[in-house]
Amino acid sequence: MGYYVRVLSTSADCVSLSALQSTIKEDKLRATLSADQGVSDDWTQLILRHADDREIALIERNLVEEGSLGADELVEFADEIAECKPANAAKWLLNYFPGVRCIYAFQVLSGTYQKNGWEILGAVKNRIWSAAPSILQADNEGFSNEEGYHILWQFSDSVEGDWWMAVLHDGQWNPFRMDLGNRNQRESFFRGQIPNDAKLP
Repeated sequence: MGYYVRVLSTSADCVSLSALQSTIKEDKLRATLSADQGVSDDWTQLILRHADDREIALIERNLVEEGSLGADELVEFADEIAECKPANAAKWLLNYFPGVRCIYAFQVLSGTYQKNGWEILGAVKNRIWSAAPSILQADNEGFSNEEGYHILWQFSDSVEGDWWMAVLHDGQWNPFRMDLGNRNQRESFFRGQIPNDAKLP
């Protein structure tokens, strides 16, 4: 099945191949991005590679329309997050999903873990994410809000490390940095609260 990172965009307009290639060039990243079926700005699948041809990611673009893969994915996400915490973040996402018009799915390949693969993947992902109001999703991690802060817990119980999070209060997202392995901080986040010892921006 593989590991996927996704951008859920509120725009159906395609972020062009040429724009994504320009991002790689501007950042002086030694990588190539190409369409499987020739060069096309209105693409459905791209392959991101290191300069030596090691594959970093397969990128698929799926419009959300009746009977589409994108629509099916949103239904699956809605089912998956129904019982996730914080509850008000899950509710926010369920209200957000109907406005999603396109899903960009990055299948992470072995080249991502070599050299600066994550940096290259991140540059392309962030260019797509910034093109229109969008949220992020990562398998076995959860979802972000439109600002990129993590808002829903789908991590494994053994997860550790610092992570930028946000909780929703009175219609506003409040960001902070927490230790994912800290049980007390987790419990506060699950309740939709900023942990007392969390780091604020």
